[in-house]
Amino acid sequence: MTDTQHLDALNPEQRQATEHFEGPILVLAGAGSGKTRVLTARITHLIRDHGVPPDRILAVTFTNKAAGEMKERIARNLGAAPGGMWVGTFHSIGARLLRRHADRLGWDRTFSIFDAEQSLRLVKSVQEQVGLDPKRWSPKAIRGEMSNTKNQLVTAEAFARDCEGSFDLFVRNVAKVFPVYQKALKDQNAFDFDDLLMKPVELLESNPALLERYRDRFSFVLVDEYQDTNRAQFRLVELLASEHGNLMVVGDDDQSIYGWRGADIRNILEFEQSFPGARVVRLEQNYRSSRTILDAANAVIAENVNRKGKTLRTERTGGDRVGLVETFDEADEARWIVGDIQERYKAAPGLVYKDFAVLYRTNAQARALEDAFRREGLPYQVVGSVRFYERREIQDVLAYLRLISNPKDAGAFQRVVNYPRRGVGAASIERLARWAHEQGVTLLEAAVRAEEALEVPKGGRRGFLRFADLIQRYSLKASQTRVGELLDELVEELDLVRHLNDEGPDGEDRARNVAELIAGALDFNAEVAETLGADDIDSFTELDLFLQQVALVADVDRLDPNADTATLMTLHNAKGLEFPVVYIGGMEDGLFPLSRAFDDPATLEEERRLFYVGITRAEDVLSLTWARQRRRAGDFTYGTLSSFVEGVPEELLDERKSERLGLMSQSTPHRGRGGWSRREARGTDDRTLSAAPDYESDAVMNQDGPRFVKGERVIHQTFGSGAVVGLSGFGRDLTVTVDFDEAGRKKLRAQYAGLERDWP
Repeated sequence: MTDTQHLDALNPEQRQATEHFEGPILVLAGAGSGKTRVLTARITHLIRDHGVPPDRILAVTFTNKAAGEMKERIARNLGAAPGGMWVGTFHSIGARLLRRHADRLGWDRTFSIFDAEQSLRLVKSVQEQVGLDPKRWSPKAIRGEMSNTKNQLVTAEAFARDCEGSFDLFVRNVAKVFPVYQKALKDQNAFDFDDLLMKPVELLESNPALLERYRDRFSFVLVDEYQDTNRAQFRLVELLASEHGNLMVVGDDDQSIYGWRGADIRNILEFEQSFPGARVVRLEQNYRSSRTILDAANAVIAENVNRKGKTLRTERTGGDRVGLVETFDEADEARWIVGDIQERYKAAPGLVYKDFAVLYRTNAQARALEDAFRREGLPYQVVGSVRFYERREIQDVLAYLRLISNPKDAGAFQRVVNYPRRGVGAASIERLARWAHEQGVTLLEAAVRAEEALEVPKGGRRGFLRFADLIQRYSLKASQTRVGELLDELVEELDLVRHLNDEGPDGEDRARNVAELIAGALDFNAEVAETLGADDIDSFTELDLFLQQVALVADVDRLDPNADTATLMTLHNAKGLEFPVVYIGGMEDGLFPLSRAFDDPATLEEERRLFYVGITRAEDVLSLTWARQRRRAGDFTYGTLSSFVEGVPEELLDERKSERLGLMSQSTPHRGRGGWSRREARGTDDRTLSAAPDYESDAVMNQDGPRFVKGERVIHQTFGSGAVVGLSGFGRDLTVTVDFDEAGRKKLRAQYAGLERDWP
């Protein structure tokens, strides 16, 4: 590449951002505007044209995929990988800092990283320890509250101190669990995912000399997807960059859609206040979508008040109008979408199935779509199902590796001490754990000394000793053996493939998954520049580094880009992706936007931003679909067209209705173009169906909430745990009848009850 080639391909705004040298800069990068190109071009420019050493640059992203793409592009621009530069997600950067300095916080540097499943198990265990019934108080809800608290940089001790006298019983219960949970993590030499954000901030704030060292080290800091940062992430960036001010943040306030998990849009809206003198560059040239699609997107997002303001433009002319299709119910909607995919696939030889995506607000909507795809035999994949590293057999094998790496990991010990079976029952494990507590040793140390634990049955003691010998042998091997070879030997010694195959057809799939894990471990290459740096690599085994990579690969199963299948996913999962043909289903008030949004302007604006994200995923064709009625909990609810569609100018829309509604209208004619007009669908005609259902109130359509069905266990903050025995009404009048274990039978308005599923 020539000296200026990385600049020649940029448009004027991209070049302004790239050539900016010192001082803070905010790059407002609209959808499809080439922000990754700008980030990589600027890093190239800093290294090549300003002589900045690569090891003085820190680049932070939100996904492993984005980090990988950035590294590849920079290496391509420079002709070689820049040695010493830190590029990674916030979590991986946090883990990297902790690997170097965890001892300053009281952890060993070979700590474990607990994923969501391991963290949830620990929460349940702590609840039992403090006398809080996990069947009555949802461990998932408690963990969620602790996660939000950590991301606000509030410690467990501070939370407990501030909330122990709260009038909110749930908050008081979290205050009981939180400090004990954190102590249990430390006792096991482990961090959870939220600690990877919070603890590096604590590390730098409590060690001024260390902070100064990293400020000097990273003289240029770049952050991607800045609109998605939470308080902890903002503070980490502020600590590292506020003194020298050489901070570039790239983001789009119009695509800030993660407020529900702690992202703070104020970080990008108030960037100039946080970093005075900041330059602002807007990237408004879109390289993805047709002009019609962009006109629709611009019109929709213009209705939001809290935004920096920009208008996407394109050099593409025209484009198909946005389809607006009215259907009878969710099955009819799914049939229409699948039928349209079939027609377009046959009519355009250049299209393949992976060019099609169906987006929806809630996971519950996928059922009818999957039924339709299966019925017609169309290939599809659902993004958001169980991920590879969350599968049971993978978690089992990784538990062995975690214990080999970190002998204090009690969760890993308990998971596999009797898998495959070695004569150690639950009672023996409980007795050993009690003896270990009395002796002040870890479970693995107790297993090594099992002969001393006389209250453990003789058969159990033999099993513990065999298990401890196995772990000790492989711990010694780990320092001398490549991780792939180590894992291959371990699986063979455990005879794990035979055990899995004995489980039947599902077992064969599990055995193949374990083989895939081994293949990944054999391919693992702990490159110094890719992992920790030359000054750290000798401190860890390849197993330690492999486990860290596995723990941090959060988006490994999001999407298989090579599979020729249509993609079904929620709008949240679609962010950052693009497809030639996109369908957005469920465009009804109460479903999209969710009903709760109408009571909170900030939430309504976030829902509108989510619609904007969906629109801008489409390159050539966009269709919006809605249904007159949907089935929920055995009853039908009646829908009206989403108020969001009102923001799309009518001249950009091609309004149609499904074949079923077309046949119905021959006997019962309706006014308006192509079925009900938008005015009629919004309820201004007395012949329309009833008002918008409150889909979110019973959480059946909420991707983060439970679906209420008769017989299901639920939790109420005041009445505790109970079983659903009846459902009546719909929309805002939906009533749930619950037989509570202690409070008796109660009838509750679902909209206000705050019921949660009682997870087993």
